[in-house]
Amino acid sequence: MSPAHTSSPASGSIRPEYPAPSHFLVHISDAHVGWLPGGVHGGIDAAANLKQLLDGLVSSDARPGAIVFTGDLTNHGDAGSYATLKQLVEPAAEAMGARIIWTMGNHDDRENLRAALLGVPGNATSLDETYLVDGLRIVTLDTTVPGFHHGEVSDEQLRWLASELSEPAPHGTILAMHHPPIPSVLDLAVMVELRGQPRLADVLRGTDVRSILAGHLHYSTTATFAGIPVSVAAASCYTQDLNAPAGRSRGRDAGQAYSRVHVFDHTVVHSVVPVAAGVTVGEYLTPEQAAGRISAAGIRLR
Repeated sequence: MSPAHTSSPASGSIRPEYPAPSHFLVHISDAHVGWLPGGVHGGIDAAANLKQLLDGLVSSDARPGAIVFTGDLTNHGDAGSYATLKQLVEPAAEAMGARIIWTMGNHDDRENLRAALLGVPGNATSLDETYLVDGLRIVTLDTTVPGFHHGEVSDEQLRWLASELSEPAPHGTILAMHHPPIPSVLDLAVMVELRGQPRLADVLRGTDVRSILAGHLHYSTTATFAGIPVSVAAASCYTQDLNAPAGRSRGRDAGQAYSRVHVFDHTVVHSVVPVAAGVTVGEYLTPEQAAGRISAAGIRLR
C-alpha cells in the first residue's frame, strides 16, 4: 500500500466508505505465564514473551477500551503466576486507559484466578461474567472442564447465557471463550476441542452476538459459528507450525501475535498483529505525513 502519487478532486470532497469504529479492543490469548526456559517444551519464557507484546502495544499509542484475554493466562494455575501476570498487564492497561477482561482457560485455576486477578473470594464454580464497555457488551464464557483439556458448556451455563442475551445491548455483544467453536486444521486438536457445540449454537442464533473471540489453538484462524464470525488469536507464548507435515504437531518459539478488534456499526474487523516488528520496508510515514497525503487526495476522514 503506497498511495504516494494520486490525482484527486478538491480536498475534503470524498468521504470514506465507513465512519470511525465505535469500539476498539485488544485480544490476547494463551499467555501461559509460569512457563519457564528449560522445561519440557524447551526455552520459552512466557512472561518475557507477553512483556514484549505489551511493550510493543503500549509504544504503538494504542487506546483500546478493553484488553480481552481468552484463557490459559497461566501454565499451571498457581497463585504466583497470576501475581506475575497481574504485574505485567495492569501497568500496560493503565498506560492505555484500558479495562482488563479475563477469561478462563484449561490451564487456569478458577479459585486462584478469582482471588489474584478479580480480587474476590476464590471458588471453583464456572467463571462466567458480563461487562459493558461504552455500550458494547462483552460476555466471558467459561468452557473449561477441571482436570481436562477439552471444553464443555453446561446446561446451567447455557440457560445463563440465554438470559444474558435475551435483551440486546446498545452496540451488540462480543462473546469471549477459550475453546473455539470451529474446526481445527490440526488433527491432534480433536482431542481438546469444545464438545456439544450444537447446543451452544442454538442459544446464539438470533442474538446480538456480533463476534466470538477465542484462543486455545496457538495459531490464528477465522471461521463462522451459528452465522457469527469467530476470531482465534495466536498465542503470546508459542505458536503451532502449520507448515509441519500433515498429521504432525510442532510448537515453535515464533509467530506470536495478538489481534486488534475494531467494532463498526455494521461489521467487526479482526486484525492479526505479529509481536516481532521486522525491518522497515519502503517509506516510513509519520501520522502527520499520512494525514497530509489523505487530505491531498481529497479525502476527509472525520
